[in-house]
Amino acid sequence: MQERSLKLYNTDKTFFVKISNKLTQLLMPTKFGINNIMIQIKRNNLLKAYNSYKEAINEKNTVKEKSATQKYEETYALYLEAIDKYIMESLYKKVKNNLASQFEKEALSSYYTVVNLKDKNYTEYKYRKQKYLLELEYQGLSTSHKSAQINKITPFYIEKMDSLYKGIIKNYSVQLADNLNKITNKDEIYTKVFDTIEEYVVNILPMKIQQEEYKNNKELINEYDKYQKFLIGKLDDIDTLEKNVILLAISRIIFTHSLPLATAENCYIKLLKDARNMIVKYNKTNKYVIIYNELINFIEEYNLKILSTKVYWDKPDQKDEYKKFWNKYQSIQKITDEVELKKQKEILFIKEDLKFLNRSKNNYKEIIKIYKNILVEFGVMRKLENNVKIGQVKKYKGKILAIHKKTM
Repeated sequence: MQERSLKLYNTDKTFFVKISNKLTQLLMPTKFGINNIMIQIKRNNLLKAYNSYKEAINEKNTVKEKSATQKYEETYALYLEAIDKYIMESLYKKVKNNLASQFEKEALSSYYTVVNLKDKNYTEYKYRKQKYLLELEYQGLSTSHKSAQINKITPFYIEKMDSLYKGIIKNYSVQLADNLNKITNKDEIYTKVFDTIEEYVVNILPMKIQQEEYKNNKELINEYDKYQKFLIGKLDDIDTLEKNVILLAISRIIFTHSLPLATAENCYIKLLKDARNMIVKYNKTNKYVIIYNELINFIEEYNLKILSTKVYWDKPDQKDEYKKFWNKYQSIQKITDEVELKKQKEILFIKEDLKFLNRSKNNYKEIIKIYKNILVEFGVMRKLENNVKIGQVKKYKGKILAIHKKTM
């Protein structure tokens, strides 16, 4: 009896299950049609409200703007609700009944990845879910080649996605600045920052630079052109570092308020640390020159884009020290010979970074050794001969210069 019972109920091949599956398959297209119509209606309502909202802002009519803003927010919420309903009632059933395309399967998987953020970080979930729903709808319109509808929704889409990305970046900035809640792995948040900036650069920036406001922004377009070379081929760790430096430069233009100077500085410090580790890693290899040049360029960018614009310093002496560095840098910039200019800048940057490493509590013994060898090669630091017995100390005016190993 037990075997018969298992054979009867533990299978999808019973008469009733077959009938149920057939009915679901027959009803699903109708359900898709209804959901698609509802999304279209909500989209049209949203675009009307959005256009009215933009007109009210341009007219600078406070009363009209308040009413238009409320209407816009209401229609936006209903629009997202309709897309969410489509996923839960239609997309889920298609995947469950094995009728979904690969794109639809991946879309549902991404949806649940976003939903899982709700209990971990509600703020990130709030922004990422809106972003996901808008992306899904926009991609759907793009693949259906409905150019008229795409043209209508694109201005709203760019503005809204811009706002959502800024919200996500700002949330990460808050986490990095929060010293009360000790985050065990801040490197993971730094990775999320760079990944999110890259998402924006790939998905939104190409559309944004077509807008009148950004068409003539040479700095932004130049940085984007630099980034594009990383879209082809597999990247090694040096390529990834160089790419992240460019992404950070783009973020200083786009996410100025969402990624405050203090957070951007921490991101630069993180990348400088990575670059130093790579200098040690690739020392005496054919990749050394590449990463060394990258480090020099990066130190210069860090000083120009971050420290030179810094207003608040933790310690007054740090500000005074930077002023001295800046005066030296300005003086070096007057050198007309390109080879000599490059040499003097390298010496300045290496000496400045060496000061930081010597003050640090971390063990930077390997990179300090490399830096000192570079300065010796440039002739600005002398290498003392190993001519003193073990335990002997070489002194000058009472100061210890070096403790030497016994000469072999």
